Order: sequence, then C-alpha cells, then structure tokens
Amino acid sequence: MRRPRRPRLPRLPEFLRPQLPRTRTGQRRAVQAVMAGCVLALLPSAWMFTVTGDRLRTAADVPRTEVAVVFGAGLWQGEPSPYLAHRLDAAAQLYRSGRIQVVLVTGDNSREDYDEPDAMRAYLTERGVPDGRIVSDYAGFDTWDSCVRAKKIFGVDEAVLISQGFHIRRAVALCQEAGVASYGVGVDAVHDTTWYYGGAREVMAAGKALMDAVFEPDPTFLGPQEPGVERALASAKQSAGQ
Repeated sequence: MRRPRRPRLPRLPEFLRPQLPRTRTGQRRAVQAVMAGCVLALLPSAWMFTVTGDRLRTAADVPRTEVAVVFGAGLWQGEPSPYLAHRLDAAAQLYRSGRIQVVLVTGDNSREDYDEPDAMRAYLTERGVPDGRIVSDYAGFDTWDSCVRAKKIFGVDEAVLISQGFHIRRAVALCQEAGVASYGVGVDAVHDTTWYYGGAREVMAAGKALMDAVFEPDPTFLGPQEPGVERALASAKQSAGQ
C-alpha cells in the first residue's frame, strides 16, 4: 500500500523570497554588513560607558557636592509616581547626611494641570528638605534638556544626579557632555513592568543620547539665566556660618 503524499504548500511569489548572495564576494559583503550593523547598534552603549567611567556611585560613597539634580519620572493623580518618589527619597537622604546643599528638581510643566517640579518640591519639603534649598526647573522635558538647562540657565557646574539604575548612566553621560561634571546615584527599584519597559526604552534612548551629544541641540525652552541655585547656595552657606 502506498503512503499518501503530503500536499504541496503553495510557493511564495518570487519577489517575496529572500535573495541570498550566491557568490563568495556577495556572502562576504553580507557578513560585513551584519557586522557593521552590530557595531553601530553597540556604539551608543560603548560611548556611554566610556564617558561615565567610574562616575556611578551609591548614596554612601558619592562625593560631597553642592547641588543634586533629580529628574522627573511622572505623576500619579498629582503625586510623584513610585519611581519618582524613590529618586526624591534618595535626594532627601543625601541632604540630611550633608552630602548636598541644594536640590534642583527638573521636570515637565507643559500643561497647567501637570506640574512635576511643584509636586517634587512638596514631596521633598514633607521629608525635611527646606523649601529654600529646592530650585525648580519647569522645562526639563527630557534628560538632555534638563542637563543643558542646569548648565546654561541655572549655572550648575557640578552635580550629583539621581535616577533609576537603568537611566542614570545615560543621564551622567549627557550632563557630562553638557558641561556639568556629574556623579550618578542609581536608586533601587522593583523589577516590575515599568522597570522592564524603562530598561528596554534605554536601548533606543541611548542612540538619541549619542546624537544629542554630537549635535548639541538647544533644549525645547532655553530662556534667560535664573539665579535660583546661586541664591539657594548663598542661603545654605549663610545658615552654616551662623
């Protein structure tokens, strides 16, 4: 008894079939193209690791620095999201330990009903950071904007940056390129869906970060210089001298 034949699957049209190189030269070029693509994909991460070096620290061993910068990370019903709250808790801890004197909170206030910096300020004051030691940047729409504005608008030359571990290396790299000598403190975070999303997002964000560092675009809003950080530091030094 003959075995039944398998039915033939319909063949793909010619234009849908993958065209593999048939010559050695073509195969070599295909391999070179794949390798070049891999190098380009890894270039942003290699750049970040080169720029940041050993500038990632913990809250216990970060050098004493006058200013800390806390990046916005979203609000939930007008209150800091859990991820943003962790960043602010770290800033409050650094202030209480005397490692920083002033906190620059930078975030989004593009709408009247959404104000990250003021929510961050309120959270910090509730945890013992004096209102006069907090400075608000209402136009920190992304990491590059925050870094450039810290330097050009608020006159920050050196800072401790505070963010989640998946973001902190990019933040340090961008602020270094913007002219702010930076150390980064990466805060702990629960490995939930948001954490995995943030980590995956960093793969794409690293490419944009490298482009920002190379082309140095102006932030969304620049504007005139603001004396908030200078005044807060002067107040801190005056209080220390009393």
